[in-house]
Amino acid sequence: MGATDRNMILPRIRQLDEGAVNRIAAGEVVERPASAVKELVENALDAQATRISVEIADGGRTLIRVTDDGHGIAAADLPLALSRHATSKIDGTDLLDIRSFGFRGEALPSLGAVGRLTITTRAAGAAEAASIRVSGGRIDPVRPAALRGGTVVELRDLFHATPARLKFLKSERAETMAVTDAIRRLAMAEPGVAFRLRDVSDGGDRVLFRADASDRAGRLATILGRDFPENAMVLDALREGFSLTGLAALPTYSRGNAVHQYLFVNGRPVRDRMLTGALRGAYMDVLAKDRHAVAALFVTCDPVLVDVNVHPAKTEVRFRDAGLVRGLIVSGLRHALAENGHRASTTVAGAALGAMTPERPAAPIYQMDRPSAGARSTAYAAQMPGLAEAPAARIEPEVEAEGPLGAARAHLHENWIVAQTATGMVLVDAHAAHERLVYERLKRQMDESGIRAQALLIPEVIEVGAAAAERLLALDLGRLGLAVEAFGPGTVAVRETPAILGTCSAEALIRDILDEIEGDDEADPLSLRARLDAILSRMACHGSVRTGRRLSGPEMNALLREMEATPNSGQCNHGRPTYVELKLSDIERLFGRT
Repeated sequence: MGATDRNMILPRIRQLDEGAVNRIAAGEVVERPASAVKELVENALDAQATRISVEIADGGRTLIRVTDDGHGIAAADLPLALSRHATSKIDGTDLLDIRSFGFRGEALPSLGAVGRLTITTRAAGAAEAASIRVSGGRIDPVRPAALRGGTVVELRDLFHATPARLKFLKSERAETMAVTDAIRRLAMAEPGVAFRLRDVSDGGDRVLFRADASDRAGRLATILGRDFPENAMVLDALREGFSLTGLAALPTYSRGNAVHQYLFVNGRPVRDRMLTGALRGAYMDVLAKDRHAVAALFVTCDPVLVDVNVHPAKTEVRFRDAGLVRGLIVSGLRHALAENGHRASTTVAGAALGAMTPERPAAPIYQMDRPSAGARSTAYAAQMPGLAEAPAARIEPEVEAEGPLGAARAHLHENWIVAQTATGMVLVDAHAAHERLVYERLKRQMDESGIRAQALLIPEVIEVGAAAAERLLALDLGRLGLAVEAFGPGTVAVRETPAILGTCSAEALIRDILDEIEGDDEADPLSLRARLDAILSRMACHGSVRTGRRLSGPEMNALLREMEATPNSGQCNHGRPTYVELKLSDIERLFGRT
């Protein structure tokens, strides 16, 4: 050992002062203004508040004020409330049985360490209110104050004690949106509590969010839109001590991103990858890859079965049996999808009506000399000769429109089925609907006894390349009604195809299957069923009614009846709607007869 090594001075271990400890804790708990709002509102909920008002300025940077009508804090307890690890929510004997939002006792001292915090409160039964201030970790004495009841927590100049954190905040608009999202999630968790969020920047008073006390369905309608409950499935499932409730939208009521997915565990809003993965897996068979479900799922269990203490901000949880919870969500959602059968969202028709409904003209159309604004420039008279030359439509025998999808009345452009219902009409995409029906038949056959195959008179030899042939032969295609075997380097021979597909091109089918399995993660144990279902979906396209084929009346009505009896028939294999329903009131609105 050299002289330099012998003379090296070891760094001394020292105890950090209370201010530094609180600033470090604040970095874990308070990432941005929305984190502070979440912590303060959770405290208000734990205080059994029935009305909570939140005011922010500059996205929460300069002001966050939370007012509640809860039971308040005793004046003598105010200094203790600003010390770390001090809480009234647990006694420390059982850290697993957590039945409140917050319990660590870090939020208030952390906020006081990085901002200017004032707490004004009046405990239930107290003669007068009290107030305490803390700025940068320095606590002032408790003073008398004026307040009828409840608590007002005011946080000004967030991160003034740690200015470097301000550089990592986003724009005022982005921070305001994050605060709004935090309030919305907590409001969904507590529908019996009234919430109001206001932006008071620059002396203004703009209401960003308001929700009166309601039941869960009413609260979800307020937050996710009035049409959400109308287009959602009610969930109610139980499994070994876990319950799943809430609302999940029909597949045709999907979105282009996952921001409308809300997950709750024992009433606590969480962002958990396992739970979101289960939600995605449940919709995997009925949604396009670029679409996302809209859902509010509430998982409830005994607190000892879930650890909510795995993250300082308490946004993640760890279940004792994660597989059980995942299975509950997947099976509960799929059971609800099956129960809803052919049902499709009403917003499909609503979107079409919004695009089709013309502006109402100042005078009735029959009194006008020229087409109204937005009408086609081609005169109607110029189109009349073409109508005379068109072949007469074949009128099918009248069938009573008893089923939900009614009775077929016409087949337009060799694809669209027009059906009359008791309350309006239905327009069906025959190819998309039949593709889903064939797909569901294939899945049932595979689950029951394997898909029945039909032998080809002459095996079809297909050159696919060495790598593709290896991947293809590694699949268990026999269960899918396909007999494929090696036939030289990079070449396969197809000897049997699924009987349900009838006459089909084996080469086109094989190439579609190869496209589907390209890039699959074979190491993922959950991908096996997904891979098989995706292959079946490709196969179904080869056996469905093609656009351009003329259907007879009995064929169309048989298709409608099978749609009514088949789960998930409201959307095709790619997540698009298979039919659109128009009520008589909708049709009358199109013609301005309302």
